[in-house]
Amino acid sequence: MNQAENVLEMRAVSKLYGSRPVLDRLDLAISTGGIVGLLGKNGAGKTTLLRCALGLAKPQHGTVTILGEPAWNLSASAKELIGYVPQTPQLYHWMRVQHIIDYTGSFYRRWNAQLARDLVADWKIPPDQRAGTLSVGEAQKLAIVLALAHEPDFLLLDEPVASLDPAARREFLKVVLEIAAGGSRSVLFSTHITSDLERVANHVAILQNGQISFFGELGELKDQIKRLRLISTNTFPERFELPGILRQRIEGNQALVTTRTITPELLDKIETSWHATVEIQDLNLEEIFLELHDDE
Repeated sequence: MNQAENVLEMRAVSKLYGSRPVLDRLDLAISTGGIVGLLGKNGAGKTTLLRCALGLAKPQHGTVTILGEPAWNLSASAKELIGYVPQTPQLYHWMRVQHIIDYTGSFYRRWNAQLARDLVADWKIPPDQRAGTLSVGEAQKLAIVLALAHEPDFLLLDEPVASLDPAARREFLKVVLEIAAGGSRSVLFSTHITSDLERVANHVAILQNGQISFFGELGELKDQIKRLRLISTNTFPERFELPGILRQRIEGNQALVTTRTITPELLDKIETSWHATVEIQDLNLEEIFLELHDDE
């Protein structure tokens, strides 16, 4: 695959379950290298998006290309370059951990057995224990090992740390950073833990109402969405009619307004129209996410 190509392209993708559209003419293009965090409310369609990206679910409309090939007809050589951790790991419960690792490794030409051993030891996964007796967190760690050990070019993760304790999450995120450090590999992961995403992701995709409502650098999102604290000598109207407002709370001569459009003209209008002082407040990713979904 040419390094200039996108590792994933989804064009006008729609996926319906019954009559309900989960993805609705969705567009997403992820370039080679870097880590993309996928955010969305529960039920927003994050798992469906990942399954369509991998060719595990077929959309009714649109096209999906992964590693330069149609997702629904991936070649064996392309599949070898992809790693995937589902939200609920699918393991052979009757097999011991080491046997599962050895069995999985036999399908990959560039399986890194040493990396698998190191991760099992670092994450304290009991190699002689049957998979069916592992804790939820241990099973999730094992699923991550199986997705990482063949050193994939593109790693897709669906809520990969939901069952991990903080120490294990930190170790996992460290590994993810190491994977993408060279710039030739890519990671797409969904999570509801915004602090983890802020720690490792350099791009954010927000899935909302079946579409990607924002895709770009994390810093760009933070620069775009701000909260304004307004104080006036007069009483504010019940509602501001200003461009880009996401949320507004008005009490007499004080107001908090979250906007995705801050311009000098907007600030001048607020100051002159309502004789208000304006304080611009930065928001973290969790606060931005809540503001974007306040009206849902």
